[in-house]
Amino acid sequence: MCSIAGMIDFQHRGGRDEACAAMQQSLWRRGPDQHGIYQAGHAALVHNRLCVIDPENGAQPMRAVYGGQEYTLVYNGELYNTAELQQELEQKGHTFSGHSDTEVLLKSYMEWGARCVERFNGIFAFAVYEEHTRRLFFARDRMGVKPFFYMMLNGAFVFASEIKGLLAVPGARAQIDRNAVYEIMLTGPGRTPGYGVFKGIEELPAAYRGYFDERGLHTERYWRLQARPHTDSLEETIRRVRFLVTDAIRRQLISDVPVGTFLSGGLDSSIISAVAAAEMQKKGRRLQTFSVDYKDNAQYFKSSKFQPNSDSDYIGLLRDALQCEHHLIILDPADLADALYEAVDARDLPGMADVDSSLLLFCKEVKKQVTVALSGECADELFGGYPWFRDPAVRAAEGFPWAQSTRYRARFLKDAYREHFDPGAYVMRRYRATLADTDTLPGDPPLEKRMREMMRLNTDWFMQTLLDRKDRMSMYSALEVRVPFCDYRLAEYLYSVPWDYKDYRHYEKGLLREAMKDWLPEEILWRKKSPYPKTHHPAYLRIVSERLRELLRSPNAPLLDLVDKSALEQLLDAQNPQPWYGQLMTTPQTIAYMLQINYWLEKYQITLI
Repeated sequence: MCSIAGMIDFQHRGGRDEACAAMQQSLWRRGPDQHGIYQAGHAALVHNRLCVIDPENGAQPMRAVYGGQEYTLVYNGELYNTAELQQELEQKGHTFSGHSDTEVLLKSYMEWGARCVERFNGIFAFAVYEEHTRRLFFARDRMGVKPFFYMMLNGAFVFASEIKGLLAVPGARAQIDRNAVYEIMLTGPGRTPGYGVFKGIEELPAAYRGYFDERGLHTERYWRLQARPHTDSLEETIRRVRFLVTDAIRRQLISDVPVGTFLSGGLDSSIISAVAAAEMQKKGRRLQTFSVDYKDNAQYFKSSKFQPNSDSDYIGLLRDALQCEHHLIILDPADLADALYEAVDARDLPGMADVDSSLLLFCKEVKKQVTVALSGECADELFGGYPWFRDPAVRAAEGFPWAQSTRYRARFLKDAYREHFDPGAYVMRRYRATLADTDTLPGDPPLEKRMREMMRLNTDWFMQTLLDRKDRMSMYSALEVRVPFCDYRLAEYLYSVPWDYKDYRHYEKGLLREAMKDWLPEEILWRKKSPYPKTHHPAYLRIVSERLRELLRSPNAPLLDLVDKSALEQLLDAQNPQPWYGQLMTTPQTIAYMLQINYWLEKYQITLI
């Protein structure tokens, strides 16, 4: 993976060298191995590279000539059908200097233009500058794994992999308006698709492409989940799912640097690790696996509806079954609290509190052993594994099922932000816009229609928050993390699979379990879903609570410009855990989230407008 940035300025206002250097420096953590800048006329493209495939021949910005015309590419991502594309392009007369997916992507664009993205199986955000048309083309992968942010600054189009790359440009301002406050407090850490929170900054949504030239900016969606009649029998569906899952994992193991897997002992990561271990064994190699735990968690763990048991026994069971080289990383509550702020630096926004900071610390340790890792995100969104898919009451309720807390959240807003404002309406507009864009079949029974809506809500919102988290926390340490369950072919297929197939044996992700039953020990195959592990140590709550109390004693804390002080005091005295976001963010994480907001306002020197 890498970082990309650039600008197109038809006014030639000057200062471009300084802007390019600033963007490159701000994003260097994503790509510490190679660096490059391309400038010509009114265009500049910036790249930092993490070498994964073909280090010698994949340097960027990459330039090539076709039909007498010159094209220049900056690209962040991986293509998993590189070999097939290269073979097709060679048949059309293209030649290649190496085996990098970068060269294949560039020549795919030269051959097929904007429609090249429809041929890609991969995760990507890229931009191609056409010198002959003075036009920039850009695109983002179907599922939104790789980021692409942009802004218009004094008539120039500026883009970058992360928000910090845009804010580094001289003249850019870190400003937020009332809408940003509502986003942070009412939907955060989720974000409205395409919304960059900072004034003037936008994110190219998943499955979008666009152009910028002298006529202006144009973007369009090139892919969406579409409902189709499902004609496969249950047995055919099981076979198809087995093929798609195993094929996605195998494709995503390609690398010229060491590869490992995250292993939690849950179904999804165990499937990935089992298939990866088998592929490694074919090559005479041993898979490296990685798991995270917390100091004294065995002592303080409390079983709950969402997390009925801890991971350690299941991790050991699969480790022994696969004969992998396993690494257990133990995190300390104090380190977890300290890393809350570094996690904001990585994300450029307040995030999932210690759910973010734990991943950031984990990835730092994993990077010491491997450069690429595979992780199990996105299976729950596609196969309906979350509790809210299965609870009829929650499933039927209007609103985002992981955040049925708008009234509770709104209590934290200062009076100035609550006057003449309806928090529920703000959230419901976003919820209903997603439903309105959900594709269904005319004859869909109510349950099938609702499950399609649930899948769209989860892939457009909840999954995007998790993908943001995984990308920023891992790339902060230049660790490339791939997500096989995010293969668009799997998403397309499962969108049309009826719920009674997905709910095989009336068990969460029953279809996936049945499809992959030959790969796992029974104890793991039918283990009840358990979310990403978090600390249960009371020291963590004590640390973040004391830090919030200290903040409340400061009259200049910027958090208090947005949030009601008495509501924060009530939060500190709360006896019952109140969910904020999903299964993992309750009272300790809400306290930590408030600390992250305050740090973000201070660190980025944000102006409220």
